[in-house]
Amino acid sequence: MNRAGKIGLASTCAALVVVGGIGAYNFVHALTSGPAGDAQAKAARTFDPSAVSSTPPTDAEAVKLTRAFLDNWSKQHFGEAAGDTDLPDTAAQALRGYADGLHLKTLSFAHIRSAGPSTVTPGATKVTFDVTAQVADGTWNYPSAVAVRKSTDDVVAVHWNNSVLYPGLGDDQSLTAGRLPADTTTVRVVAGDGRTDLSTFASLRDITATIRKNAKPTGGTPGTGVAVVDGTGVGVKALKVFSKGRAAVVKTTIDARLQSVAETAVTDAHLQGKPAGTVALDWRTGHILAIAHTGADGDIAINGIKSPGSTMKIVTSAALFDQAGLTPSSPAPCTDSLMANSQLFHNDPGVRANPGSTIAQAFAVSCNTSFIKDGFHYLVQDGDASALHEEAVNVFGMGSWSIGGGVATTDPSIPADVQGGDQAAQFIGQGQVTATPLFMASVAATVRSAGFEQPVILPGQHQDTAPRPISARTAGYLQSMMRGVATSGTAAPRLGGLVGVGAKTGTAEEGDHTNGWLAAYNSHIAVAALVEGGSSGVDSAGYVVRHLLIGS
Repeated sequence: MNRAGKIGLASTCAALVVVGGIGAYNFVHALTSGPAGDAQAKAARTFDPSAVSSTPPTDAEAVKLTRAFLDNWSKQHFGEAAGDTDLPDTAAQALRGYADGLHLKTLSFAHIRSAGPSTVTPGATKVTFDVTAQVADGTWNYPSAVAVRKSTDDVVAVHWNNSVLYPGLGDDQSLTAGRLPADTTTVRVVAGDGRTDLSTFASLRDITATIRKNAKPTGGTPGTGVAVVDGTGVGVKALKVFSKGRAAVVKTTIDARLQSVAETAVTDAHLQGKPAGTVALDWRTGHILAIAHTGADGDIAINGIKSPGSTMKIVTSAALFDQAGLTPSSPAPCTDSLMANSQLFHNDPGVRANPGSTIAQAFAVSCNTSFIKDGFHYLVQDGDASALHEEAVNVFGMGSWSIGGGVATTDPSIPADVQGGDQAAQFIGQGQVTATPLFMASVAATVRSAGFEQPVILPGQHQDTAPRPISARTAGYLQSMMRGVATSGTAAPRLGGLVGVGAKTGTAEEGDHTNGWLAAYNSHIAVAALVEGGSSGVDSAGYVVRHLLIGS
């Protein structure tokens, strides 16, 4: 309008006011009515979130407002629908996201009715309704509800949060339709047979969940439907499945049959409910075939870091052969007690003194004083007691292993700089020496295979190598001595009569109790077991290991 027009209109209005007040009102009312006037009126009636009434809207008010909100939403008039909420900007964006994420075609609502005062939103009236949404690949129906609030100046509004879109939907979540996103529950972690789900084994449930999250699955086809996704687009849960997909698979090295045996073994009645853990390996490849455990302190099979007792005499013997040039027939006097670095050491009950004992004989009866005497004499030079550490690292691959799939294991420890009495205690697996059944099973496997193969639970997982292979000479000596332990030594009560078995028992002191250990192998597997509170290796861990050797 030009300036002349504006002046003319002003003069006319002024004249009307002079002529008659009623005519002037009707004319001005006409100018402020219509679409523009309605918008102004609505703006003046915007809900004020800071002035919420404690009195809920009436059922009629709540249903009327909800119908208007749902009508605009169904027509995808997002701005208008959002204007009926107490957070218009947030609601508009979320409603658009709903339509885009679901590839929404049509949307309708039915059975819109009041459910009385809301039990979730104070001062609000709950209105329920049913939703029918035509989305990508299908039709989705679900019940929903909104809470309607009133301000102190009698403006009503839908209380906005993401649950308006779908009940329980979080603020950082959204909806998607069509190809269902992969989520951690749709991946199957299976045994080496490609079929058996590892989550069916009690000892492997945590390991299965970890592998499912971290390992890359193969195969599988996605289904279609409606799903909740998080802020990064990762699937949270499927709400509606239109067509089922096929789960992707992570294949492990676990032997399903041997795992079943291991689960039974750690609950053997002879253990009287004591915590137990065991690991079985394929000694040819390092593949982990079974992991089983009991107890409330986690997986002691791969994380139960304890002094391994006399099972460490396998490594001590290897060091004596490799670094001191001794043989199984070398002298190793077995005395009742021995003082080393001002610390007095004794043998386990039942070990008889034998001043003419050899290393092989001391190994068979597990004489502590023999290995402390020879170890301290031949392997500690000018206060340097790092020989056992070097043997464990260089020959038996001791280090920080990754078995695959993000599964955490606890590293063994044989410190290179031990001092005082620990310089002697290390040779019998005490002092600062710690290990897990996983590591001790690997020690037995290294002896049997005449070479270190780092344990893994995923085929194709990187395997660390040892700096040098165990010599054929040393491997042969150890195999002969471990065979003697199984046939006529400390392990004979449990393993005697089993074909091709080599073993080493261990009993380690811990506080006011002892722990029982046993490491062994046969022609198929290498295995180690730990029983916390076991009186001796043969009478606790021996039962566990026997199950696995027979079951393999």
